[in-house]
Amino acid sequence: MVNFKELEQKWQKKWQDDKIFEANPDQNREKFFLTVAYPYPNSPQHVGHARTYTLTDSYARFKRMQGLNVLYPQGFHYTGTPILAMANRIAENDRELIETFEEIYKVPSEVISTFKNDPLAVANYFHNEIREGMKKIGFSIDWRREFTTIDPPYMKFIEWQFHTLHKGGYVTKGSHPVGWCPLDQNAVGQHDTLGDKEPEMEEITALKFIFNGWYMPTATYRPETVFGVTNVFVNPDADYVIAQVDGAQLNGEKWFISKEFAEKLVHQVEKVEILQTKKGYDIIGKTVQNPMTGKEGLLILPGAFVDPDVGTGCVMSVPAHAPYDYIAIEDLKKSLPELEKYGINPEKIEELAPISLISIEGYSDYPAKDAVEKLGVTDQNDPKCKDATDEIYGAEFRSGVLKKITGKYQGLPVSEAKDRVREDMIEQGTAYPVYEIVNAPIHCRCGTEVVVKVVRDQWFINYGDPTWKKLAYECLDNMSIIPKELMGEYRDVVNWLTAKACARKSGLGTPLPWDPDWIIESLSDSTIYMAYYILAKYITQYSLTGDNFNDTVFDYVFLGQSNAKDVSKSCGLDPALLESMRNEFNYWYPLDSRHSGRDLIWNHLTFMIFNHTAIFPRENWPQQIVVNGSVLMEEEVDGKVLIRKMSKSLRNIIPIHDAIKTYGADAIRLSVLSSAEILSDAVFSERMAKSIGNRLERLYSFAQEVASKHVRDTPQLQDIDRWMISQLQHRITRATAAMNLCRVRDAIQNAYFLLDQDVSWYLKRVDPEKDNPERNETITAVLHEVLDVWIRLLSPFAPFICEEIWQVLGREGYCSLSSWPKKEDAKVMFDAVAMEDLLRKTIDDTQEILKVTNILPKRIVYYVAPKWASILYIELLTMLKDGKSSQSGIMKAIFQNSEIKKHGKLASKLVQKLLPTAKTLSPEVIAQKLAASFDELTTLKAATPFIENTFNTTVELYEADDPERYDPMKKANSAIPGRAAIFIE
Repeated sequence: MVNFKELEQKWQKKWQDDKIFEANPDQNREKFFLTVAYPYPNSPQHVGHARTYTLTDSYARFKRMQGLNVLYPQGFHYTGTPILAMANRIAENDRELIETFEEIYKVPSEVISTFKNDPLAVANYFHNEIREGMKKIGFSIDWRREFTTIDPPYMKFIEWQFHTLHKGGYVTKGSHPVGWCPLDQNAVGQHDTLGDKEPEMEEITALKFIFNGWYMPTATYRPETVFGVTNVFVNPDADYVIAQVDGAQLNGEKWFISKEFAEKLVHQVEKVEILQTKKGYDIIGKTVQNPMTGKEGLLILPGAFVDPDVGTGCVMSVPAHAPYDYIAIEDLKKSLPELEKYGINPEKIEELAPISLISIEGYSDYPAKDAVEKLGVTDQNDPKCKDATDEIYGAEFRSGVLKKITGKYQGLPVSEAKDRVREDMIEQGTAYPVYEIVNAPIHCRCGTEVVVKVVRDQWFINYGDPTWKKLAYECLDNMSIIPKELMGEYRDVVNWLTAKACARKSGLGTPLPWDPDWIIESLSDSTIYMAYYILAKYITQYSLTGDNFNDTVFDYVFLGQSNAKDVSKSCGLDPALLESMRNEFNYWYPLDSRHSGRDLIWNHLTFMIFNHTAIFPRENWPQQIVVNGSVLMEEEVDGKVLIRKMSKSLRNIIPIHDAIKTYGADAIRLSVLSSAEILSDAVFSERMAKSIGNRLERLYSFAQEVASKHVRDTPQLQDIDRWMISQLQHRITRATAAMNLCRVRDAIQNAYFLLDQDVSWYLKRVDPEKDNPERNETITAVLHEVLDVWIRLLSPFAPFICEEIWQVLGREGYCSLSSWPKKEDAKVMFDAVAMEDLLRKTIDDTQEILKVTNILPKRIVYYVAPKWASILYIELLTMLKDGKSSQSGIMKAIFQNSEIKKHGKLASKLVQKLLPTAKTLSPEVIAQKLAASFDELTTLKAATPFIENTFNTTVELYEADDPERYDPMKKANSAIPGRAAIFIE
């Protein structure tokens, strides 16, 4: 039994002692520089984190084995509020957090006590935990370049970045909506929230309906529909307030709004003073005036569906164009007792007629009614009502045009009128922009719900700058995006991004250099740090401090400005050292590949693109971004196997340290990489991890057995040996192609699981020959060749066991530094592959028949296609290869062959049978089939003993047109080239 722990420790030490992953410039070698997101050290990494980092490491190992000089460094992100919030929660004796640390992460209680109000104690402890976990799982990192984002030299680096952005006009000060923690009084981003959720803010327009001397604002995404309002809904049971609202263009207006909205509005205007409180039912039956049309007498109606926590808690109703509004009115018409309760005359509801304001092809004047009736929507709670809404809103936005009733907006497309109406109403003072978090609720790490705040005198990075966006698009257009189908998502983010708050008043990090009361936040100091890795080696090696760095140093090293001698005078660094830094930067940059989870496309990864284009010349813009999905957990709950998100609340998180101890590092690596392709969510299964561990043990035992046997110097290969070596070339090709695109699951399937199946089949086929000494030596030689390739293919994913087997095989050096296998065309024997494929297909078909019929065979008879049929198939494939695909043309050409012509109708039917499938073959497969020359009858006859042994019965073989064939059920006519017909009795 393999002792994985000892094996892992052995190779960790050897790698470290020999410094095999430390990368230095080498002008004679092509470089490859890749990075992965640096982690927050506020808890240990768990199996869910392992996927992104292991994928990056596997890619680094693959590139290294391809002969590239690979730099793979790692830093740690201390910036922001997460670590600070955690220290504060410990100080407040937060039992949930303390129990998580104790029970899930196994942090000793005496260590937890040191975390109280000491964020650095938290960060340093988990920093060490994460680093040790990365070493234990086998990441091939150059640890000389390790740093944290609060190291003084790094803070000087960030100061330089922001000075550069500020000079370029990319950092501005002003008012802007941000996600906000009311308790911490800080702007918050993804890294500051529980669950790492980015607050997604949208502007909505509050249309100020006139009500009893006050305003009743109704929030809408479609201000252009104000011309079609028939009434307003409020929730009769909700709490509302009359509030005096002060701010730009407000001047102490009195608003009737929900209590919940009033609490949010406090953060968006200068002042909100509550004057009165009311229930919704207090105002039902009263009327409001349309602020755009001046129409009076619009009823306020009861709407239990109105959520007081969404928008203003008051909803304008446009039943002609909003399915929910149309259905709500229809439902009220059926609820006479409800109306009478509020003193509303039912006739008033019957008189409510939809007002048509948008013309759209394919619909009547009342598209909402059309969609509701077409989809059979029954009431407001029917899920189909949302479908109807999506249909109408989408159709109107794409092709709707405003009617005469809208006055000066007549003829405008909805897509344009929406903004025009909004702008005009805001300018007139009849509407006001407010903001919502559309993916609420989101909570700050302190536990407080995040709101939208319009912050004044806040520093922003202006990602909305049109000129800057053009540069970002240019960078994207010249990048490799993996997987490529996400290119549109990146472009959407570039388009969507506006000003982003870049500093806050608390947290760890770098003070804004020209306004040090502000701390640069975590998504703004983590965009170009890839460049800093190049300096980090020198900072560690020469014990450099923040005093050794200033803007002049960074301008020289990263931008080539000035010269080493002059820069030396400003910082005290030796000119030769500065030149080394500059030369090393020129060697490693640009960044070749950036790796992260998909969730960071919407901030960090796109910010990286923007910041590189603002600071670095085009030749140093990033070359590639690779993202992957997350990891789910398979677990058994109450006797059922469930796939669930990893969560502390579900107690299903497995820290990396524990996972390695239980299953072994290689098993964890293979488990998180092999269960899903790159963009899909992977599933970590403990059953799978155990199974992979067992398979790795079998591989090790198999390698030991093969290594102990004598190898024949000049093996005499038979067809089955040639098949095995050909399959090996196929696996090399597939695994290499997959790894070039970071399709690690596909790569592992070929490098491990499918190759394992190939070897198992080979061993089964040659088993009858194991007592033949000469054949045994040849088989051993083949297996040595297979293992040599196999272990190298598997090494990026399971490096520990591969290093050990590499040593067992007597190879020199490290498997991690050996060359990646290359396909050898001379070893691809298409005839051997085709022959074995025929045999395997024949056996598979036989097994399927036996499974369906459930009979015990006394005799199996196979009929192979006659020689003329094989000639016909070759002719057909040749024509397809030459670009001829019409059936009539193929028929005409084939019948020029006199041998085929003899078989008339049979040949015609065979062409009709073979052609549809043949047309689906790729040019590569067609070429392989044409290159394979063999006789099917001879092939199966040679394998007859193997087939008979497989099914424990006798086997007979005939050509399908053999007049002496035994064929009581007339099966022979079913034989086609490449697939034998079968009769079993």
